[in-house]
Amino acid sequence: MAAAAAAADGAEEPGMEAEAQELPLGCGGAGGSPAAGRSPDGAERREPPQASVSNGGDEDGGRELVELKVIWNKNKYDVKFCLDSTGAELKQKIHSLTGLPPAMQKVMFKGLLPEEKTLREIKVTNGAKIMVVGSTINDVLAVNTPKEAAQQDVKAEENKKEPLCRQKQHRKVLDKGKPDDVMPSVKGVQERLPTVPLSGMYNKSGGKVRLTFKLEQDQLWIGTKERTEKLPMGSIKNVVSEPIEGHEDYHMMAFQLGPTEASYYWVYWVPTQYVDAIKDTVLGKWQYF
Repeated sequence: MAAAAAAADGAEEPGMEAEAQELPLGCGGAGGSPAAGRSPDGAERREPPQASVSNGGDEDGGRELVELKVIWNKNKYDVKFCLDSTGAELKQKIHSLTGLPPAMQKVMFKGLLPEEKTLREIKVTNGAKIMVVGSTINDVLAVNTPKEAAQQDVKAEENKKEPLCRQKQHRKVLDKGKPDDVMPSVKGVQERLPTVPLSGMYNKSGGKVRLTFKLEQDQLWIGTKERTEKLPMGSIKNVVSEPIEGHEDYHMMAFQLGPTEASYYWVYWVPTQYVDAIKDTVLGKWQYF
């Protein structure tokens, strides 16, 4: 009987061991990982994390993971994350890594990362670079109020003036008409920035200009026939725009490169569907409440 009891005891342990090994890596969403519970000996069993910084030994537990390189403020994080998790869930992970609240993150992968779509839907692949731009709450409170006040002053001053497109300095460019290679416009629609440069536009001197958004470097490249200016987006103080009268599906737009209006770099015939995306990408407008 002692031998039988010993055999019974020996039979229990492998089962317990097998049960402990059945904990897969969490993958976000309902049903993605087992609920926290207790093991047979009564000890509390913790739920596995949703994703983790890669140390070279993670197991996916049957879930399809993708390796990402998250870059923020000159810091790089190697992260394994579930392909079927959404952009909003990735923002939560970035919050745990950097301390940046999701609402204050500008996350970029081929444009601004959509929160409602999964990484699989936006075709994220192994080794993809995820760029994060944002400041902590303390940093924002220190600099945001003066910047907002300056932008409000600019808007108030603009409202007092006649429409930009009627002013002589702009009229001489607009009177040339649309460039032959102007990009198609879609009125009443807001779209993400295209993966190709925005082209078919004029600058203030009437020369052709193109805008290239280098999100990985957080730069805006303004290219002309003569040269390409590479501008850090953080150096651009403001972006203003106005529909062109008679052609409301196109805008004239200015990037403020210095402290006054004299530093405006004007671009004409910007398709209206990209105007908001340009402003959000350059200025990084977040809601703090």
